[in-house]
Amino acid sequence: MNIEKPPVNYARVTPQVERRGLLIVNTGDGKGKSTAAFGLALRAHGRGKAVKIYQFMKVPTARFGEHRMFEQLGISVEGLGDGFSWKSKDLEHSAQLARDGWQKAKAAILSGEFFLVVLDEITYPLIYGWLPLDDVLATLRARPTDVHVCMTGRRCPTELIELADTVTEMTKIKHAFNAGIPAQRGIED
Repeated sequence: MNIEKPPVNYARVTPQVERRGLLIVNTGDGKGKSTAAFGLALRAHGRGKAVKIYQFMKVPTARFGEHRMFEQLGISVEGLGDGFSWKSKDLEHSAQLARDGWQKAKAAILSGEFFLVVLDEITYPLIYGWLPLDDVLATLRARPTDVHVCMTGRRCPTELIELADTVTEMTKIKHAFNAGIPAQRGIED
Protein backbone atom coordinates (compact mmCIF):
# COMPACT_ATOMS: atom_id res chain seq x y z
CA MET A 1 0.00 0.00 0.00
CA ASN A 2 1.41 3.36 -1.02
CA ILE A 3 0.34 6.14 1.34
CA GLU A 4 1.13 9.66 0.24
CA LYS A 5 2.67 11.88 2.88
CA PRO A 6 1.67 15.53 2.98
CA PRO A 7 4.39 17.97 1.90
CA VAL A 8 6.53 19.36 4.67
CA ASN A 9 6.48 23.15 4.95
CA TYR A 10 9.78 24.39 6.35
CA ALA A 11 8.86 28.07 6.00
CA ARG A 12 9.47 30.10 9.12
CA VAL A 13 6.25 30.92 10.91
CA THR A 14 6.03 34.42 12.35
CA PRO A 15 4.45 34.42 15.80
CA GLN A 16 1.11 36.19 15.95
CA VAL A 17 1.66 37.12 19.59
CA GLU A 18 4.22 39.52 20.99
CA ARG A 19 7.32 37.91 22.50
CA ARG A 20 7.34 37.80 26.28
CA GLY A 21 9.06 36.16 29.21
CA LEU A 22 8.16 32.50 29.61
CA LEU A 23 7.52 30.43 32.70
CA ILE A 24 9.23 27.07 32.18
CA VAL A 25 8.85 24.06 34.48
CA ASN A 26 11.09 20.97 34.47
CA THR A 27 9.55 18.32 36.70
CA GLY A 28 9.24 14.55 37.07
CA ASP A 29 11.14 11.68 38.67
CA GLY A 30 13.80 11.44 35.98
CA LYS A 31 17.23 13.03 35.83
CA GLY A 32 17.88 16.20 33.89
CA LYS A 33 15.60 18.83 35.43
CA SER A 34 18.39 21.03 36.75
CA THR A 35 20.69 20.18 33.86
CA ALA A 36 18.08 21.41 31.37
CA ALA A 37 17.64 24.62 33.37
CA PHE A 38 21.40 25.14 33.43
CA GLY A 39 21.44 24.65 29.66
CA LEU A 40 18.93 27.50 29.33
CA ALA A 41 21.12 29.64 31.59
CA LEU A 42 24.15 28.95 29.40
CA ARG A 43 22.19 29.70 26.23
CA ALA A 44 20.93 33.02 27.63
CA HIS A 45 24.38 33.96 28.94
CA GLY A 46 25.84 33.13 25.54
CA ARG A 47 23.48 35.71 24.05
CA GLY A 48 24.72 38.32 26.50
CA LYS A 49 21.64 38.13 28.72
CA ALA A 50 21.70 38.57 32.49
CA VAL A 51 21.07 35.31 34.35
CA LYS A 52 20.61 34.49 38.03
CA ILE A 53 20.36 30.95 39.44
CA TYR A 54 18.94 30.20 42.87
CA GLN A 55 19.27 26.67 44.26
CA PHE A 56 16.77 26.09 47.05
CA MET A 57 18.33 22.87 48.38
CA LYS A 58 22.05 23.50 47.90
CA VAL A 59 24.21 25.11 50.57
CA PRO A 60 25.78 28.48 49.74
CA THR A 61 29.25 26.89 49.80
CA ALA A 62 28.40 24.13 47.26
CA ARG A 63 31.22 23.55 44.76
CA PHE A 64 29.81 21.02 42.32
CA GLY A 65 31.01 20.99 38.73
CA GLU A 66 28.30 23.36 37.54
CA HIS A 67 29.17 25.88 40.27
CA ARG A 68 32.82 25.89 39.22
CA MET A 69 31.94 26.39 35.55
CA PHE A 70 29.32 29.07 36.19
CA GLU A 71 31.85 30.94 38.33
CA GLN A 72 34.35 30.87 35.46
CA LEU A 73 31.67 32.20 33.10
CA GLY A 74 30.47 34.90 35.46
CA ILE A 75 26.99 33.43 36.01
CA SER A 76 25.69 34.03 39.51
CA VAL A 77 24.55 30.91 41.39
CA GLU A 78 23.29 31.21 44.94
CA GLY A 79 22.66 28.27 47.23
CA LEU A 80 19.74 29.01 49.53
CA GLY A 81 19.41 25.80 51.52
CA ASP A 82 21.21 23.53 53.93
CA GLY A 83 21.53 20.45 51.75
CA PHE A 84 19.27 17.45 51.64
CA SER A 85 16.23 18.34 53.74
CA TRP A 86 15.63 14.73 54.74
CA LYS A 87 18.99 14.84 56.57
CA SER A 88 18.28 18.16 58.30
CA LYS A 89 18.59 18.17 62.06
CA ASP A 90 16.58 21.40 62.28
CA LEU A 91 13.69 21.53 59.80
CA GLU A 92 12.50 24.92 61.04
CA HIS A 93 15.95 26.32 60.19
CA SER A 94 15.70 24.68 56.74
CA ALA A 95 12.26 26.24 56.27
CA GLN A 96 13.54 29.68 57.30
CA LEU A 97 16.40 29.41 54.82
CA ALA A 98 13.85 28.66 52.09
CA ARG A 99 11.69 31.64 53.12
CA ASP A 100 14.70 33.96 53.20
CA GLY A 101 15.88 32.60 49.86
CA TRP A 102 12.45 33.11 48.33
CA GLN A 103 12.58 36.79 49.29
CA LYS A 104 15.88 37.12 47.37
CA ALA A 105 14.52 35.24 44.35
CA LYS A 106 11.28 37.21 44.41
CA ALA A 107 13.19 40.51 44.44
CA ALA A 108 15.34 39.35 41.49
CA ILE A 109 12.28 38.30 39.48
CA LEU A 110 10.38 41.52 40.12
CA SER A 111 13.42 43.78 39.59
CA GLY A 112 13.50 43.09 35.85
CA GLU A 113 17.30 43.08 36.10
CA PHE A 114 17.58 39.50 34.82
CA PHE A 115 16.53 38.02 31.49
CA LEU A 116 16.34 34.57 33.11
CA VAL A 117 15.91 33.56 36.74
CA VAL A 118 16.31 29.86 37.51
CA LEU A 119 14.57 28.58 40.65
CA ASP A 120 16.29 25.21 40.95
CA GLU A 121 14.57 22.68 43.23
CA ILE A 122 11.92 25.18 44.33
CA THR A 123 9.21 22.52 44.32
CA TYR A 124 10.62 20.94 47.48
CA PRO A 125 10.09 23.93 49.80
CA LEU A 126 6.67 24.31 48.19
CA ILE A 127 5.80 20.65 48.82
CA TYR A 128 7.03 20.88 52.43
CA GLY A 129 4.85 23.95 53.00
CA TRP A 130 7.87 26.17 53.68
CA LEU A 131 6.91 28.67 50.97
CA PRO A 132 3.44 30.09 50.37
CA LEU A 133 2.34 28.90 46.93
CA ASP A 134 0.02 31.90 46.56
CA ASP A 135 2.95 34.30 46.93
CA VAL A 136 5.02 32.38 44.37
CA LEU A 137 2.10 32.39 41.90
CA ALA A 138 1.43 36.11 42.47
CA THR A 139 5.11 36.93 41.95
CA LEU A 140 5.26 34.96 38.71
CA ARG A 141 2.14 36.72 37.43
CA ALA A 142 3.49 40.14 38.44
CA ARG A 143 6.96 39.73 36.93
CA PRO A 144 8.03 42.16 34.21
CA THR A 145 6.88 40.97 30.79
CA ASP A 146 10.39 40.23 29.52
CA VAL A 147 11.57 38.12 32.49
CA HIS A 148 11.83 34.38 31.91
CA VAL A 149 11.65 32.03 34.92
CA CYS A 150 12.63 28.37 34.91
CA MET A 151 11.57 26.24 37.88
CA THR A 152 12.72 22.71 38.65
CA GLY A 153 11.87 19.87 41.01
CA ARG A 154 9.74 16.79 41.47
CA ARG A 155 6.01 16.84 42.17
CA CYS A 156 5.41 20.33 40.85
CA PRO A 157 2.16 21.79 42.20
CA THR A 158 -0.70 21.70 39.68
CA GLU A 159 -1.20 25.47 39.96
CA LEU A 160 2.35 26.10 38.71
CA ILE A 161 1.89 23.65 35.86
CA GLU A 162 -1.31 25.42 34.83
CA LEU A 163 0.38 28.84 34.95
CA ALA A 164 3.49 27.71 33.05
CA ASP A 165 4.02 28.24 29.33
CA THR A 166 6.25 25.20 28.89
CA VAL A 167 6.25 22.10 31.10
CA THR A 168 8.57 19.15 30.60
CA GLU A 169 8.28 16.00 32.66
CA MET A 170 11.45 13.97 32.95
CA THR A 171 10.56 10.29 33.32
CA LYS A 172 12.92 7.80 34.89
CA ILE A 173 13.19 4.63 32.82
CA LYS A 174 16.29 3.30 34.57
CA HIS A 175 18.85 4.78 36.96
CA ALA A 176 22.32 3.49 37.85
CA PHE A 177 21.74 4.28 41.54
CA ASN A 178 19.03 1.60 41.66
CA ALA A 179 21.64 -0.94 40.57
CA GLY A 180 23.88 0.07 43.49
CA ILE A 181 26.14 2.38 41.49
CA PRO A 182 26.90 5.51 43.52
CA ALA A 183 26.75 9.08 42.21
CA GLN A 184 29.58 9.81 39.81
CA ARG A 185 31.70 12.97 40.09
CA GLY A 186 31.19 15.04 36.96
CA ILE A 187 27.82 13.39 36.23
CA GLU A 188 25.76 13.90 39.39
CA ASP A 189 27.96 16.57 40.99
